[in-house]
Amino acid sequence: MKAVFITEHGGIDKIKFDEVKKPVISSKEVLIKLKAASLNHLDIWVRQGIPGIKVEFPHILGSDGAGVVEEAGQEVKNVKAGDKVLLNPGISCNTCEFCSAGEHSLCPAFHLLGEHVNGTYAEYVKAPFENVHRIPGNLSFEEAAAFPLVFLTAWRMLISKARLLPGETILILGIGGGVSSAALRIAKHTGARVIVTSGDNNKIEKAKQLGADIAINYNEKDFAKEIRNLTQKRGVDVLLDNIGSVTWIKSLSSLARGGRLVTCGATTGANPQTDIQRIFWNQISVLGSTMGNRKEFLQILNLFEVNNLKPVIDSVFLLKDFREAQKKMEEKKQFGKIVIKIY
Repeated sequence: MKAVFITEHGGIDKIKFDEVKKPVISSKEVLIKLKAASLNHLDIWVRQGIPGIKVEFPHILGSDGAGVVEEAGQEVKNVKAGDKVLLNPGISCNTCEFCSAGEHSLCPAFHLLGEHVNGTYAEYVKAPFENVHRIPGNLSFEEAAAFPLVFLTAWRMLISKARLLPGETILILGIGGGVSSAALRIAKHTGARVIVTSGDNNKIEKAKQLGADIAINYNEKDFAKEIRNLTQKRGVDVLLDNIGSVTWIKSLSSLARGGRLVTCGATTGANPQTDIQRIFWNQISVLGSTMGNRKEFLQILNLFEVNNLKPVIDSVFLLKDFREAQKKMEEKKQFGKIVIKIY
């Protein structure tokens, strides 16, 4: 089968598009003929090499995907050949204390398609049956491939961790990426007032079109000072910061008393200067979050099914043009998800 893969870590030139072996499934796995996949920043980190994570080469990238069941193992009951499906990219052991408690993303063996094991930038992928779900609503394959990882991540951050409520104000830093655009949709669905930041006026306009109440260009204004002005010095209830070192102190100062800062990444550095005094005096909660559990995944499937929701798709590339797609992501030129059309 054709696939996008790496045989060593490094730059974008290490990405190859060629023939690899088609996966062989076990009795509890499903083989999917993929129709579409979508990019995540994780792909770039895996390509470059993540400290502590070893992959077996050749390694196929990609966490999100949607397609048609080609073959189901003998013990698989939830889907059958011919079903249109999408993937929950998070895989866990199913037996540890965390999995038993329903917190699969805390599993010590938790891993993602395309991270530790071969992923979705291929004509076929295999996955445990628990990770395979029928496509909700009337979504196309491209739409179905665009939302699982980022919406699951954003849902856990905003709903399960930060417990965002209707009428509260949330600040989302760096609008434009998959998680931030998903967070915007979820926050508006929740009934929150949404403020976003970006250094790109085009992204600011797109965010407003999606429902952002206020957008701040951080190249023109200090976002922390602007938040204090906009909220009469109160601050925001919830703040989503996946940027890290560059924004951390300003993020803490942008929060109201009792505010919640939630993060799932640190693109500018993972060891920022902090302000512990502000954290305890203002009783701020700092919440870490990674992916989500199976219950939360079912919740986002229901969100799309019941509300006829559509993910934000920036652009669509063919599998053979994957380098161009990843270059666009690396240069931060996208708003929403970059999708790969496979068939």
